[in-house]
Order: sequence, then structure tokens, then C-alpha cells
Amino acid sequence: MPARSCASRRTVLRGAAAPVAGLALAACSSPDEGGSSSSAALESVDLGKESEVAKGGAKLYRDHNVVVSRDQDGGLKAYSTICTHAGCPINKLEGTTLICPCHGSRFDAVTGKVVAAPATEPLTELAVKADDGRIVAGPAN
Repeated sequence: MPARSCASRRTVLRGAAAPVAGLALAACSSPDEGGSSSSAALESVDLGKESEVAKGGAKLYRDHNVVVSRDQDGGLKAYSTICTHAGCPINKLEGTTLICPCHGSRFDAVTGKVVAAPATEPLTELAVKADDGRIVAGPAN
């Protein structure tokens, strides 16, 4: 009997329709199945001007399923915005709180930590840097 797929038809179709531009994401296996409950980016992607992310703020890049935040010292952090609960792309950012449209999980865009269930695992951190005034995010090293 074939293994049951963890992605719903809706999730697969949504993923196929949304341009991911270099960030191939997978977020459906659980740690006890020998996989990872988080998503993994495979390639780096240029997200835009570094000036688009204010100190103490965050910016959601829906087309790339990435959120980038900047601390008060100017340091950047990036996380995958594929919800760790059911693999839904997160499409809403209020201040520095990400809100999943599927079941209402909330995540801190600065730390990646869960701030409201049903998700229990934090978002996957991505490598991020400023390169010649542009934000580039990709797989964690």
C-alpha cells in the first residue's frame, strides 16, 4: 500500500500556482516519520531592497514564502512562511506577527516562535544577508 501523502490537494494546487522563484519548500513530514516538520529552502533568492525592512519591523514576501525581520541594531533574520502545523502558506503579517489562514496559528516574525496554537513547532530559519543593498535569503548553512 503506498504511503499516504501529507499534502492536501488544495495545498499542492496552491503551491503549484504560486511562484516560488527558487525557494522550493516542503513542510509535511513529521520528525517521528524520519523527516522534518519544517520547510527547507533549496536555493537563495533576491527579495528586494534592504531598505524595505525597517528596524524593529518585518516584511512578508508572499511570492517567496519568506518573512524577513530587522532588529534595532540592523541585523536581519529570515524564516520560511510555510506553517509548521499543516503546511499552509502564511499570507498575513500584522506588525511582527504572522497569521496562518488555515487554522489560525500565529508566529513571531522576529524569532520564528509559535505564539498561538495549533502549531507547536517554530518556523524554519533561513540564511539571510544584505548583498549590495539587496536582501538575499536561502537555505540555512
